[in-house]
Amino acid sequence: MNSPTEQARHFLKNEKAFRLGTLPTETSHPKTATLSHVIASDIADGLRMLMQVDEDIPAPIANVMAGPEFAALIDALFEAVSTGKRVFLTGCGSTGRLSILLEAAWRGCWQELCSVHPDLCDRLPERESTFTSVMAGGDFALIRSVEGFEDSTNLGAYQLAQAGVASGDVVIAITEGGETSFVIGTAWEGLRAGAKVFFVCNNPLDVLRKHVERSREIIDEPRITKLDLFTGPMAISGSTRMQATTAELLVVGAAMELALLKVLEKLLPPQILRQLDIPTRRPQDYLQHFDCLLDQLRRDGNVKTIAELIQWEETIYRQHGLVTYMTDDFLLDVLTDTTERAPTFRLPPFRKCDDTTSPRSWAFVKNPHYDSRQTWSHVLRREPRGIDWPLSVYQSLDVSAKLIEEEPKLDNSQIWKFLIGNERDASRFEAVDSGLAMILVGDEIAQHGPRREEFDREFHRHATSYAKTAAIAVGPSQLDRDAQSLFHVACDLPASPLRLWDRLAVKLVLNLMSTATMARMGRVEGNYMSWVETSNKKLVDRATRLIVQLAAVDYEKACYALHEAIDAVRDKQGTASAVAVAVEKLRGDNSQ
Repeated sequence: MNSPTEQARHFLKNEKAFRLGTLPTETSHPKTATLSHVIASDIADGLRMLMQVDEDIPAPIANVMAGPEFAALIDALFEAVSTGKRVFLTGCGSTGRLSILLEAAWRGCWQELCSVHPDLCDRLPERESTFTSVMAGGDFALIRSVEGFEDSTNLGAYQLAQAGVASGDVVIAITEGGETSFVIGTAWEGLRAGAKVFFVCNNPLDVLRKHVERSREIIDEPRITKLDLFTGPMAISGSTRMQATTAELLVVGAAMELALLKVLEKLLPPQILRQLDIPTRRPQDYLQHFDCLLDQLRRDGNVKTIAELIQWEETIYRQHGLVTYMTDDFLLDVLTDTTERAPTFRLPPFRKCDDTTSPRSWAFVKNPHYDSRQTWSHVLRREPRGIDWPLSVYQSLDVSAKLIEEEPKLDNSQIWKFLIGNERDASRFEAVDSGLAMILVGDEIAQHGPRREEFDREFHRHATSYAKTAAIAVGPSQLDRDAQSLFHVACDLPASPLRLWDRLAVKLVLNLMSTATMARMGRVEGNYMSWVETSNKKLVDRATRLIVQLAAVDYEKACYALHEAIDAVRDKQGTASAVAVAVEKLRGDNSQ
């Protein structure tokens, strides 16, 4: 392995294409510039500060939904479902997890429709598999992004080709920044195969075109339809898991539902269609419901509830304890937020069941109904799609030397080692402190019958091993669960084929909760991710720019200091920040 100095020199000389400080999603939002200081003294004030940035979303998204590109996306999805073509959702990191989530939501929706209207599936067979997600690194990357994949256009093209993209299919390439090499590779491969390609991003197209060559080539390609979802900087600088991915979930999810509605209107009698009770039938309905959801979440009672939940979780972490969330229908949604805390705040990632030496993740997820192998299939609504390529594939694609040297293990046997099922897992509660929290969303809260009884029975069976228990409900109904602490975030969640409002609500609440908790734990400075993991070239650039800001040095000096610090903290996952180490050293040097 090259020395830190050699690595820094290489980055400065050869990776200028990954210097992204000019992109608005990488800049500091003025509304949250003092977040870490405000939230340290008053959680509710800090939450309101974060919520103000979510309010940036509706106005620009209204323009997108009124535009011809959004209409073209709906038409393309309608045609794919009607004619038996496939739709590929591609992404990296947060957008990859979003793609997997949307595929699972579609599969669940179609399964439920077919159980009620079997004639629908007779007329449109195999439509459950219409949507296919292609995440950089495969389904394994749900747990942790695979280093080296995001930075490679060749891997994006190859992975989509392996998924079977063909002429007449649709590719929705989703990238928050608009510059992710893997996603750009999938867009070009889709075009090569004769698919209709849509490129969804969250930075202004004119800015991308001016500053990022690989993005400019996509933007200038007339056969690719671009959807610019720019809503402004993120609440936490560069943390596109927040507003950017929320906007993507809203827009792409709405397009999928509106296309589905067109299909159902074509095939089902009007009286049957009315029974489905779908209140969102026009683009403007989605904007109205989203505005309403934001308004309800910022009510004083909900702010107070979320603040109390943050205190509950923070107390456990400050005692070096662990939190485990038990959930069912929305496990994939909860897993997404939970796993994304690791790179954002340099927390220990989920560890496999045969790993007893790595630090345990601060938070984890469990399902009460199934063992882990069954749970993976339940939440994905299919068997996992791991990657099991021979070394020769990586060698032929001209990927990074590190990726070839490590030859990542990404197949299903590795995915099944993450015990997200109902097995008793002593590693989650044998700690100084521990908390088990059930999370219920929408109709789950007031659910009755055998499934609820099993959920409660399993929760209580596990709860006896944990020091603290809690029940978290997001939706209109009051809680009646038996737990030490009850938290109810009250909001209306309209009916939706993909349960889109349930998903948006739980995403917004968990984003607020996890971000605020980590800010309280000192892993945010101002509104910068001062503990960010440097797992790809974009994050190395982001960390370097943060050091420039905090230590008042130039980019080159910051880059050398960062690589030295990365080497110093390599074996200190979750307990040391490369950015913080570099800043402390540089500040010390400057004071001498």
